[in-house]
Amino acid sequence: MRATSLTVAALAAALLLTACDDGGDGDGKSQDSKAGSACVGELAMEFGPANAAPAAGDTGNVPVTVTNRAGAECVLDGLPAVEFDAGGTTVSVAADEGAGAAASTKTKLVKEASTSFTLTYVRGEEGGSKSLGVKTVKVRLPGSAETQSFKWSYGDVALKSDGKTPDASVSGFQQTGD
Repeated sequence: MRATSLTVAALAAALLLTACDDGGDGDGKSQDSKAGSACVGELAMEFGPANAAPAAGDTGNVPVTVTNRAGAECVLDGLPAVEFDAGGTTVSVAADEGAGAAASTKTKLVKEASTSFTLTYVRGEEGGSKSLGVKTVKVRLPGSAETQSFKWSYGDVALKSDGKTPDASVSGFQQTGD
């Protein structure tokens, strides 16, 4: 009898874990299977409030909170993609050095659970040749083809010594709450 109970429990767990991911969104379009969840489109994002860098050369941090508004567990597999848009120039923000291990980590969110990641940047000299005049930040969650745009109000972002790469980075997802 115990073997039957364990088999039933294992089957129920497998069905529960796949309940959110039907491989599509109901209209025949396939979702990115690496996301592990078709519900990634139902995640809400909040950009900021920031610990803004007050002057050129200072470091600031902008948290981005992601909350599961779907009716079932949702899985984020990988890292968020972030781009700075400076009105005609768009540049990607690299993952921070510590996010390498997080790239292969799956973040599971039950309904109404949240996770966050941090965008860290160095403020540049306003209008300077070694700065990027960011207007908008574009964020794409892993497993999603859609980006969300947020207004950037934290000043210019410094460029690294190559004069092209923003002095900024994105952390991996960090679980919040219990």
